[in-house]
Amino acid sequence: MRTKIVAGNWKMNLNRDQSLQLVTDISAEIQNYNLNGKRVMVFPPFINVGYVMDSGNRNYQIEVGAQNLHQAESGAYTGEISASMLTNIGVNTVILGHSERREYFHETDELLKEKVDTALKNGLEVVFCFGEKLDERHSGNHFTVVETQLKKALFHLSSANWEKIILAYEPVWAIGTGMTATPDQAQEMHAFIRKIIANHYSENMANKVSILYGGSVKPDNAAEIFGKPDVDGGLIGGASLKSADFAAIIKAM
Repeated sequence: MRTKIVAGNWKMNLNRDQSLQLVTDISAEIQNYNLNGKRVMVFPPFINVGYVMDSGNRNYQIEVGAQNLHQAESGAYTGEISASMLTNIGVNTVILGHSERREYFHETDELLKEKVDTALKNGLEVVFCFGEKLDERHSGNHFTVVETQLKKALFHLSSANWEKIILAYEPVWAIGTGMTATPDQAQEMHAFIRKIIANHYSENMANKVSILYGGSVKPDNAAEIFGKPDVDGGLIGGASLKSADFAAIIKAM
């Protein structure tokens, strides 16, 4: 059975005090809410990960992850963070392949393959992001783009490795724009993703992979999006920075 997940990507927002206050406020919002096997994650900026993880006010149900890592184990890579640095402080999950990393830092599918391998080698779970741009959807190439991104970065993995993979489909045109794929569009793509995994591996394995939707999820559309049969939750951006909104999205799972 697939796990339902809501993950908050805080991106380059919030200082230490603000991060601690936000996790305190989210914890208070869901203190009487039993997740019953569902998962909640937050991904603060690197400098605040340890503080949030160690916060005495953090609800034990809220997991804390990292937004990225470097593909090398160590070395002369000024400003970068290695997988072992993350695991050493108790991080279990890392986001890789976010559209902003692809766009602004020119991360390719080939590079992301290396990062995924490094993360898995170090025992980290990966939230792997992928998705098409607006022109790719308008041209009708969105299915091909998504399939190519997955195959190049992930389809070399064994079935056992996929136990550590969470997928996050994010139509790039719906991130931070206020535009949102309709629930039916989200379902269509999620079903397609599950189908190509089944074709390459097996239907049984495909039905075990959690696929999240990322793209302007808000309290007023979360329940309808999450209600689709192949949508297993969301990777939330802006709304994860507001405790009441994020809590409402959690409760919409």
